[in-house]
Amino acid sequence: MVGAGVLSLPYALSQLGWGPGVPVLVLSWIITLYTLWQMVEMHEMVPGKRFDRYHKLGQYAFGEKLGLYIVVPQQLLVEVSVCIVYMVTGGQSLKKFHDTVCSTCKQIKLTYFIMIFASVHFMLSHLPNFNSISGVSLAAAVMSLSYSTIAWGASVDKGVQPGVDYGYKAKTAAGTVFNFFSGLGEVAFAYAGHNVVLEIQATIPSTPEKPSKGPMWKGVVIAYIVVSLCYFPVTLIGYWMFGNAIEDNILITLEKPAWLIAMANMFVVIHVIGSYQIYAMPVFDMIETVLVKKLNFSPSTTLRFVVRNFFVAFTMFIAITFPFFDGLLSFFGGFAFAPTSYYIYIIFGVCLMVLSPIGGLRQIIIEAKSYEFYS
Repeated sequence: MVGAGVLSLPYALSQLGWGPGVPVLVLSWIITLYTLWQMVEMHEMVPGKRFDRYHKLGQYAFGEKLGLYIVVPQQLLVEVSVCIVYMVTGGQSLKKFHDTVCSTCKQIKLTYFIMIFASVHFMLSHLPNFNSISGVSLAAAVMSLSYSTIAWGASVDKGVQPGVDYGYKAKTAAGTVFNFFSGLGEVAFAYAGHNVVLEIQATIPSTPEKPSKGPMWKGVVIAYIVVSLCYFPVTLIGYWMFGNAIEDNILITLEKPAWLIAMANMFVVIHVIGSYQIYAMPVFDMIETVLVKKLNFSPSTTLRFVVRNFFVAFTMFIAITFPFFDGLLSFFGGFAFAPTSYYIYIIFGVCLMVLSPIGGLRQIIIEAKSYEFYS
């Protein structure tokens, strides 16, 4: 649940300002937790059936074809986008680690560090399913808490910088508005953990006496406590100390102590390795399912090897082509993660569809038992 977008949250707050920024941050936490609770509850809302994929939930809500057209493109856009951003983040953190521990060494282009980061995924991507990457995921979770603590701890150690400015950095009204919406996109990106929740819940055993939503919800609560422990201190303390001079990645702003910042960047690398795999796994599943069921390919090691290596190479190529960390976060946060949580209300016999105002991509939510949906 803790994404590498936490590193950009102080920068996002500098674009939003104290007044709007703090409510946006808190409301995002509340709204995304609520929509995640809905997803957990809906996993088994039909007796005897489990919606273990987003497209199945979409098909149940909108029909066999329309459900696919609505859900699959959006889910793919989100998951592929996250993988691209994590390629950039991993490469940037490796470069920062290299430059910190060897400041006198020859400068190496970011392109090569992205390629080094991608080389790990050419191996890890061949792990078959979510259960097989549980160890990688655990390491990523520990690392996220560690580097977040280092980020705000090192910021406190530096103290409030002389001449700190909390005003908007842009000099024009148009620039301020543009930056404001970019900040919203970056916050949306940081709260984008819903995209694999159904797939994860599908790995939990479930019986009528002990449905999977019980342990899943306990896990969600723990995860969101960790999210708050990471996001809020990093965002508030980082902006408090550096104001609008903060970089798009707070670890770039922090230079000393060198050994601690180097360690934090390596923690980020380990974290995004696990996060990349979490978001890539559903994409692998979709592509391989289509090739086998629709195009009649035979399931084989060769098919998996080609498909997964091609995907890693594709995301690496896009990351090398567009290595703009803050721009990617604001774009994919505001566009790819545009809210698609649907709340259905019956008011005077009229079905109203209301989009939640904050948050990452929220897959289709339909209270199927209580309401009727009219397309």
